[in-house]
Amino acid sequence: MSQLVIFSLLGGDLNQGFGVVTAQLWHNNQLFKITGSLPAIPELSKLYRRWKLLYEAVHQCLGSNQRIKMHSQDITNISVNDFDEVCHQLKTHINAWLKSESFQNIERQLRTLLNRDDEIRVIFETNITSLHRLPWQLWDFFENYPKAELALSNHEYASPQVVRKSSTNRVKILAILGNSVGIDIDKDRSWLQGLTDTQTTFLVQPTRKELDEQLWNQSWDILFFAGHSTSIADGETGKIYINPTESLTIYQFKNALKTAITNGLKLAIFNSCDGIGLARNLADLNIPQMIVMREGVPDLVAQEFLKNFLVAFALNKPFYLAVREARERLQGLENDFPCASWLPVIYQNPTTVPTTWQELRGGLSDTKARDEVSTQSTILTAKSKSAIVTRKGKLWTVLLSTAIVTLSTIGLRYLGVFEKAELQTFDQMLLLRTKEDLDPRLLVVEVTEKDIQSRQETTKGIKSISDSTLAQLLNKLQKYQPRVIGLDIYRDFADPLRLRPFPVKDAARSLLPRSGTTTLRLNSATNAQDKLGQARNESKPIQLATELSKENVVVVCKGKDRQHDPEGVKPPVKVPVERQGFTDAIQDSDGIVRRQIIMMAQEPSSACTTPYSLSLQLAARYLSYENIQPDLNEDYVQFGSKIFKRLKPSRSGGYQQKVDLGGFQILVNYRNADYQRVSLTDVLSDKVNFDLLKDKVVLIGVTANTISDTWSTPDSAAQQPYQEIPGIFIQAQMVSQIVSAVLDERPIIGVLPFWGDVVWIWAWSSMSGLIVWYVCRSLPNKGCAIFAIAIILYGACAIALWATPFGSIILLKQGLWLPFIPSAFAVVASGVIVLFVQRS
Repeated sequence: MSQLVIFSLLGGDLNQGFGVVTAQLWHNNQLFKITGSLPAIPELSKLYRRWKLLYEAVHQCLGSNQRIKMHSQDITNISVNDFDEVCHQLKTHINAWLKSESFQNIERQLRTLLNRDDEIRVIFETNITSLHRLPWQLWDFFENYPKAELALSNHEYASPQVVRKSSTNRVKILAILGNSVGIDIDKDRSWLQGLTDTQTTFLVQPTRKELDEQLWNQSWDILFFAGHSTSIADGETGKIYINPTESLTIYQFKNALKTAITNGLKLAIFNSCDGIGLARNLADLNIPQMIVMREGVPDLVAQEFLKNFLVAFALNKPFYLAVREARERLQGLENDFPCASWLPVIYQNPTTVPTTWQELRGGLSDTKARDEVSTQSTILTAKSKSAIVTRKGKLWTVLLSTAIVTLSTIGLRYLGVFEKAELQTFDQMLLLRTKEDLDPRLLVVEVTEKDIQSRQETTKGIKSISDSTLAQLLNKLQKYQPRVIGLDIYRDFADPLRLRPFPVKDAARSLLPRSGTTTLRLNSATNAQDKLGQARNESKPIQLATELSKENVVVVCKGKDRQHDPEGVKPPVKVPVERQGFTDAIQDSDGIVRRQIIMMAQEPSSACTTPYSLSLQLAARYLSYENIQPDLNEDYVQFGSKIFKRLKPSRSGGYQQKVDLGGFQILVNYRNADYQRVSLTDVLSDKVNFDLLKDKVVLIGVTANTISDTWSTPDSAAQQPYQEIPGIFIQAQMVSQIVSAVLDERPIIGVLPFWGDVVWIWAWSSMSGLIVWYVCRSLPNKGCAIFAIAIILYGACAIALWATPFGSIILLKQGLWLPFIPSAFAVVASGVIVLFVQRS
């Protein structure tokens, strides 16, 4: 927080003391005026005069190249130790004086109101020249407040009358390189030439007329002088030497200077010796601020200060902090140049707010007048108030812009603009996961092309197996007590079904056999009867109808659809609806299966009447052995503590207006691992370790490459070359998803509600806008910030989707498909819009 403290030393001097000292502080929009006094301290004046004589003498002894020639004939046989002792005494006297009891009321209240980290501008107002020459920065206050810096001011001042000028996006500098006999000012020139975003005009040893014309005819932001200068008449008047034959006091070209100030001159830098008189005279013209050297200054000190100040100030460090940093860095030169860090000092017009490099580049006026009625009671100027209001206004503009971007993004998403990109990003995030173990609870019996070609028998349909072969397979599998067998074999194939909303009714909720039927597990008596019947009828072939009548066998059918499949596929004869499951799959616009249909209502005239999918039927029967029963509802399916929520029609994740989300659909969380598989021939030839079958879910399906039951998944679509996978493995994924989620706490993938998507996108949009607006400065940094936000966003979305251990803590083991593409679009759009807002 920036604070301003103005000390006014009224009526008095060092010999008499100051009967009234006031300190004014504006804090939290409140003005505090504190009064005190300071006692007489005549020895301080004498001590300063001795210090000045020793300062000049020491620098002559050390051979310092000064910007003016010093005369110290009153001192002989000077030693550096003597000078150090005087410096210490001067600091001790200044601090003892400012710790006087009569002044403590001011200091105590200031320390109560100010914070150590505040940026504090401390201005001493006085017309007494000897007080301007004192090194006030030795006061312990400046050590306790590391962001405080001193400035001096005359007691009388007024707001400069500034004519608004057009912006040039460059800092205009008039650099006067005056009489340089015996000194080196080329370094000053090189530092000024090295500045970017500046337009610098150099006047090298100009005539009075040339200088006057430049001040009259051009508008300048900064006036710079390097060369010889001095203060005369006890510091009351300053003089600069503009060439070897001409010198000027401030009053000799005050009309030109007043015009320059009216035209926008905000800062004067006199990088020359003994500038107190120059500053006092120029302050009478109400220039906003100056930097001068309070005493004679060696070349290297002047050059180093200028370099360090320009670097800090051009990097947009506040003016006072830039001066303090550059001044304090001079301490490293004090072995060769004693008291170098005492020399630079700011002169400030208290009615103006210190300028910044950015303001100078924009050509903006920051010098507003104080209220004439209460000249010293209002420290926060009209300009600073205006800046706060403007900044707040721009903040609201940024927030409004991000809100508009969010609403626009939601609208584009609803229209399906981002759907393809969202689906592809969803696939990529899934594929980045680590490899999983295969599901030990599932076994796939595949009918391969070799199985079909090796069995020369009459079949129905294209390239399928006969009823007798299928009956043998089922009979063989039953001997090893699988929990449930799913038969995924059609005699016909149809297009994916277009779905209708699924109304769940209580009468259709049971997935298990109705009461009065046998249990799903085959008991020993049943096995004994089967073996006895087989022994009595060894000459009779095994009947498919007999095998399909077993209670742990679930068959498939396919419902009709008026638009895509007017016929459908009938279930096998005499298999009750309780053991039927549909295998309808649904593809996204890019042909990839990402959704699993758990339940849906069939057409009234459909031959396939079951409302339950094969995957749900098999998973429910398997889990019944674990005493876990399903609870079916219109919006969710629950097994124990695990809840599967349906995708809502119209707005669910990346699926928006154009996507049919009828029935009860969930996202498929594909296990990136293969499944245990055996071939038909291996089972019938007893080449299988049949211990693998006990208590398993066994799925039977065709994988022959001449059968067109193949589909694209995120994993298969990413393979090179492209390769679809048989439908039986899609069914295995869907069964495994349900069982693993219930028994292993494997994550289910869900989506945010509509309002959650809005909040998520708005949060990232606002973050991008605020960071670009408030934190970053340069255009490359803003671009890097936008890119970094997008990377962080991608990581957050990936963690949420994976539901990793870290993600599980936050998301309660629920994977979430968060809207990355819309959010990334909003991040970039908000950042770009804020850039335009800042430039407007």
